[in-house]
Amino acid sequence: MRTRIRRALTGLVLGTSIIALVGCGTVLHPERKGQMSGRIDPVVAIGNGVGLLFFIVPGVIAYAVDFSNGTIYLPGTQDSASVDVLQMEEGMDVPTLERLLSEKTGKAVRLDSELVRVEEVESLDEALALVRMAGINDRERLATM
Repeated sequence: MRTRIRRALTGLVLGTSIIALVGCGTVLHPERKGQMSGRIDPVVAIGNGVGLLFFIVPGVIAYAVDFSNGTIYLPGTQDSASVDVLQMEEGMDVPTLERLLSEKTGKAVRLDSELVRVEEVESLDEALALVRMAGINDRERLATM
């Protein structure tokens, strides 16, 4: 009887440790990989927290893996900024660009506004990095503008 209980507890601890080491959200929800932000899934967060109860290192690793993969976030809860690629023609003047952007966004665009930053980039990755650094998803910052 004692051997049976001991084996069950050993299996439970071992299974929990393995799940915590590889990241609970990464194992349970691999389809969520790549999400950038959103509301944190409480089930995944608690599952990772179980690793903290047994040992500190597995829990920390589980949180790190889930945050880096984006699997800790609930799907469909992220604030996302989209970036459209628009190739500018040589010699395009400001009014033409404003008109083109107004048609694309459906809103009036003025490039001389202090809230607009126009910058030429070498690649789409550089444009996305600039969007992230600008704090586009920062609701509090946008509310003050």
